[in-house]
Amino acid sequence: MTALILGLVTRRGEETARDYVFRHFRRQHLEKFLPGLQKLGLADEKDAPACALYHYHSNALGGVKTGYLRESDAKAWVRYPPPRWIWRGTAIAAVPHSVSAAMLHGWHGHNGVSLGNPRLGFVCTGMTVDGKPGLEGYYFDHGRPIAEEERVRFAYDEEMPRVDWAAQPKLETASWPEERQLRTFRSYAVEYLRTMLPTLQEQLGGEDARQELGRVARLVGLQFHEETAREMDLPTDLERGDRDSARAFARWLSAVLAAQGEEVETVEADGAVTVRQAGWRAVRELALPDPLAAFDAWNELWLGAAAAHDRFLAVQTTRSLGDRGWEIAWRIAGR
Repeated sequence: MTALILGLVTRRGEETARDYVFRHFRRQHLEKFLPGLQKLGLADEKDAPACALYHYHSNALGGVKTGYLRESDAKAWVRYPPPRWIWRGTAIAAVPHSVSAAMLHGWHGHNGVSLGNPRLGFVCTGMTVDGKPGLEGYYFDHGRPIAEEERVRFAYDEEMPRVDWAAQPKLETASWPEERQLRTFRSYAVEYLRTMLPTLQEQLGGEDARQELGRVARLVGLQFHEETAREMDLPTDLERGDRDSARAFARWLSAVLAAQGEEVETVEADGAVTVRQAGWRAVRELALPDPLAAFDAWNELWLGAAAAHDRFLAVQTTRSLGDRGWEIAWRIAGR
């Protein structure tokens, strides 16, 4: 997602990137916020603390470092310290203020609307993209109905008070087994893909969305294959284009797809290794304007990784979406 947003900034302009981020987080808000309050047991809290606690707990479930502070029933802080997870590494240097702020307008500023509380707004006291030591701010019940432009306000002359990290609220998830925590992290990450695909297609149209996402997906595959392959003790930078190289990439691809929660199998025949995937779990029950174009864009991630693994391999992808759902296969062979 970071690469997609940077690509939109550089290729289609700051306004398009800002619009995408706004649409993405507004869609997530409308789908997740009110049900999430119920699941987290926050429905009976006062609105300002409930909102801040929602962000604190939901991000913690995804492995994101977050702080919380309740000043009163009407004022509660949330803080995302650096490094900001969404702007990986040095990518943060290319993120404009308006693009980062679009997340707040898309989600935080709409909380009062969703709760039926026209008095509730969010005051941002700093964003990391502007050189501040984290993204932070507070939900505040103004005691009067506020205008739409007041739902998100910037006040960089204010600062979140000190937080006692040892005394932060805890969910029972802290005692979950590691495997369950990792599955939760995965679900958190996959939700960004599930929001990304329909949002981009609705904003740009099927073909333009395929081109933009496909481009950045391929680049991410090229850039991150080596790191992930080493973590799996698999070879990289091969230039053989032979059966052993095809087997090694098939092991990598199968492992990543299985980690994503997909059902996969690998078979060898006719001088090639084929990885088959039954269904596409990541987009189950998701209404995509152009599902085949969405898959073709996402598939560039795996084609980029294959090129980084061994540029003399050929990967032929077949995919169909019928009454039995998705049927996908990658035939990997030398060329």
